[in-house]
Parts: sequence; structure tokens; C-alpha cells
Amino acid sequence: MAGQRIPVIIDCDTGVDDALALLFAVRHPGLDLRAVTCVGGNTDVDGVVRNTLTVLEHAGAPNVPVARGAERPLVEPPRSARHVHGEDGMGDLGLPAPTRTAADVDAVTLLRGEILASPRPVTLVPTAPLTNIALLLRTHPEVTRNIERIVFMGGAVACGNATPVAEFNVWHDPEAAAVLLTAGVPLTMYGLDVFQRVVVPGPEIERLRASREPGTRLAGELLAHRPGRPDGDGEDWSGGVGDAGAVCAVVDPEGITTRPLPVEVSLAPGPTRGQTVVDRRPRPGEAEIHGEGRAPNLVDVALDVDVERYVKLYLETVTAG
Repeated sequence: MAGQRIPVIIDCDTGVDDALALLFAVRHPGLDLRAVTCVGGNTDVDGVVRNTLTVLEHAGAPNVPVARGAERPLVEPPRSARHVHGEDGMGDLGLPAPTRTAADVDAVTLLRGEILASPRPVTLVPTAPLTNIALLLRTHPEVTRNIERIVFMGGAVACGNATPVAEFNVWHDPEAAAVLLTAGVPLTMYGLDVFQRVVVPGPEIERLRASREPGTRLAGELLAHRPGRPDGDGEDWSGGVGDAGAVCAVVDPEGITTRPLPVEVSLAPGPTRGQTVVDRRPRPGEAEIHGEGRAPNLVDVALDVDVERYVKLYLETVTAG
């Protein structure tokens, strides 16, 4: 029904840009943030829980349940991204400890309960390694009947960031990503190809930082920690909204251009491990002709983004607190 809020659950590894995504999700009037689950990734999982609770406090969020999830990937050892997000995972901004506390259930239990209890199908937005999601889908496959879509930040069509071909979230737990691709629900891949393009101009960042409203000011400080690229004169820096773009895509899916394409994850050891192999060929190749090709699942892959549209949407939303 038109006008109804979209029930969403975010699974994150907060993280500077996960924090930007949470601020947006809390403040957009079209979203009903039902829960947040945490997984080790950008920092350790306990740090992720702390950061998530801190962001929700600054955003003035209602009492959204937050649950601790997997400490490490299904197979690999944990590998953080503190070199990007700071030692505390939140840009080392020195934020006070949250007064909120996490739920007394684990992430998979919270995910199952919130998905099945929702009166409308839930949109699940993982902005992190997909360990929690894989555990959920394998342990409680019945949840898929009440999932509208999974919009995940992960993967890349062109270049990776963790390796030349692999994006961090998928590279961190490739087996979990492979489970997601067989979930049997509609999937949207918001990968690096669009992720890296949505950047906020420097003057707008400074305007946010000057705000007296805690959530707006926090958004500015986080964006300042994420330099995107120099603007025209080489002096005025921009900050990427990162994971928040995936949540923008839930609210405004027409802001991205997608194509349904076959996607699979490379699980073999070596330089391609964690690569999302996206088949953009217009016709079958020799492998398929000779009966050697597989038929990976179709995923709505984001190939282009209206940058100005999403920057405007993000700024209007986070300053509405």
C-alpha cells in the first residue's frame, strides 16, 4: 500500500560508512528500522556493537534492538579494516561510550524473530561481511518467505579494493557470500562500481560538522574521515557516503541502474578468491556451448548511480533530525 514505511533490518560491521547508513536509516521517514545486527569486519564484533549503539544514540533512534553476531568468517580468520576506519572503527573520534545495551539474544535469533514477526515482508540490508546472513539462511531457511529483497553492499563488477578483483565484504567471507547468492530471494548488489562514486562536497561536510544537532554533526565528522577525491581545485575534499548508498537504494531504487546478471563468487585459493564473477556477455560462450558452464543465480547488479540525486537524498535526510 502506498505510503507505508518499508520494514528494514541492517546487518553491519560499524565502521564509518556503516554509521552513515544507520544515521540515514533512522532518519528517513519512509523506513521502519526494525533491528540492527552486528558482525566482525571493519573492527572486532564487540567494537561493532559499541559503535552501533553509539550511532543510534546520536541519531535519536527509538529503542531499536541490536544484537551481537559472528566474531569471524565461516572459514577464514578475522581481518579488520582499522587502517581505514580507525582503531575504534569510528574514525577515532573519541565518542563517549553508549548508555544503551545490546539485546540478550544473538544476531541470528534476532534476525529470525524480527523477520518472521514483521507484518510486511522485510528488506534486509547487509553492509558487512555476510557471515550472519549465511548462518541465518542455513539455520532458518523459513525466513525467506517474509523477505522482500536483500540489498547488499558487496562485490564489484570491475575492480576490487581488498584485492585487485575482490571487494572487502565478500573477500572477508566468500563462503558466506556464496550462500547468499543461493538464498532464493530477490537480490540487489550495490557494489564498488557505484559505492565509490557517491561523494559529498567539502562545503556540505563542513556545514554538517558545524551543526549543533548531534546526529547531523556526527554525519559530518564521519564524512570528513572518509575523503573521496579532491574536487576541481585539488583542495576541497569530498567524503564518500559508502554503505549509506545501499540504504538510499532501498528508499529510491530508481537512483541506480541495474541489470539482472549471473553472479558467482570465486572460492578457490589464490588471487581471485572473493571475486564476484559477473557475467555481462550478451550470449553464451564456449564453456556453455560445450556443456561446461554453470548457471549462476541472477542478481540485480548496480552498474550506474545518479550521484547528485543520492547526495541530495542523503543530506536532506540526515539533517532532518
